[in-house]
Amino acid sequence: MKLFRKKSMDFMMRQTGGTNGLQKALGAFDLTMLGVGAVIGTGIFVMTGIVAAKGAGPAIIFSFIFSGIACAFAALCYAEFAAMIPASGSAYTYSYATFGELLAWILGWDLILEYGLACSVVASGWSAYFQELIRGFGISLPKVISSAYSPANGTYVDVMAVLIVLILSAVLLTGVKQSSRINDVMVIVKIGVVLLFIVVGAFYVRPSNWSPFMPYGLKGVMQGAATAFLAYIGFDAVSSASEEVRKPQRDMPIGILTSLGICMVLYIAVSAVLTGMIPYTKLNVGDPVAFALRFVHQNWVAGFVSLGAILGITTVLFVMMYGQTRLFFAISRDGLLPKGISKLTKKSKTPTYCILLTWLMATVFSAVIPLNELAELTNIGTLFAFIVVAIGVAVLRITQPDLKRTFKVPFLPVVSVLAVLSCGYLMINLTGITWVRFIIWFVLGLVLYFSYGFHHSVLGKNEIKLAKSEG
Repeated sequence: MKLFRKKSMDFMMRQTGGTNGLQKALGAFDLTMLGVGAVIGTGIFVMTGIVAAKGAGPAIIFSFIFSGIACAFAALCYAEFAAMIPASGSAYTYSYATFGELLAWILGWDLILEYGLACSVVASGWSAYFQELIRGFGISLPKVISSAYSPANGTYVDVMAVLIVLILSAVLLTGVKQSSRINDVMVIVKIGVVLLFIVVGAFYVRPSNWSPFMPYGLKGVMQGAATAFLAYIGFDAVSSASEEVRKPQRDMPIGILTSLGICMVLYIAVSAVLTGMIPYTKLNVGDPVAFALRFVHQNWVAGFVSLGAILGITTVLFVMMYGQTRLFFAISRDGLLPKGISKLTKKSKTPTYCILLTWLMATVFSAVIPLNELAELTNIGTLFAFIVVAIGVAVLRITQPDLKRTFKVPFLPVVSVLAVLSCGYLMINLTGITWVRFIIWFVLGLVLYFSYGFHHSVLGKNEIKLAKSEG
């Protein structure tokens, strides 16, 4: 039964209080900007064109509506947990309180994979987009430092990926208050660029481009929804900030649900304008939004869109790195990873070693490891976390009904069931090799837990002390 020892609310409150906790400096606006920063990136500037061209056609609007609703089921479950348990660690911490230490570790280990690969994939994408942008000014990097290690292609290290990870790590080291302000500014500019495209593009919409509206039928719409769902993931990183929020019981649900709502509206609006400006068959390009503007000879707006895309990818990377640092902090504070990693600076309460560990992991992966085939691992890790949280919120309602809940998931357990079914459907449609790699990571995690975490668990040590004192 020691494998399933659970954290009590009192224990978690003691962990997050006094000198042990992180600085409480964020409000609802900051959380909303973190959510938008995590979700609006390559999805809106790239995926909209791909989904329209290959799957849904102009009916991509329905694809984003369906996937947004499916994602909202998981978001509601996260919102209840985040308001009830204002502690770092997101789904890892929620599982510790609901299912016990072993499953919490499994989920935490899963999230380390999710965030680690997400940081690396996004950094590599940022590098590729940035290099494409500067080529327009006649600047090209030497091939050997332009991409990850691939001697066959003549590349050995992705220098730009290394640089952006270093810059954002430095931003995180300034403290949560300062770094969130920088993120707020980038997200506001990014939203402004998206709105600029919508307003300008609306003047060039031709209703004839929306016909046929559903060229691939309902099957195409649902296939598009499965792909579009992955454009929304990232909002869960917002819940990692709950320990640093001044009024988490009120602001966490607002931040999670508002950010998802804003992103859903922007995705739908961009999709409608994009497919109205240009025939959907021409949108299978790397930069469909900028391409559509060039198609209607609005090159000056296309330049702003390129800037927005760069900022979009930057904020996604920032939030992924932030989520990874807080995950390392929570697991280390519990003793399942070495305790020294969770040490905080005295003034700004910044988990310096967690940031440095995240920097090292993202730098190595994005600089030298080609991640094209591993990108799906990010998705399977996220979907697994969504399923556990959706089940957990229903279980905790039964096992601990008297806990104070300032926000409650409506229509429970229906919402939980729908979240599990939608995420489970997407998981079973991932490739076999992705499942094999996921299982290998899972086994490695179990080895690490039983060889280190189980014996160094803070909760376990406290139980031993209590037993001795009672004896």
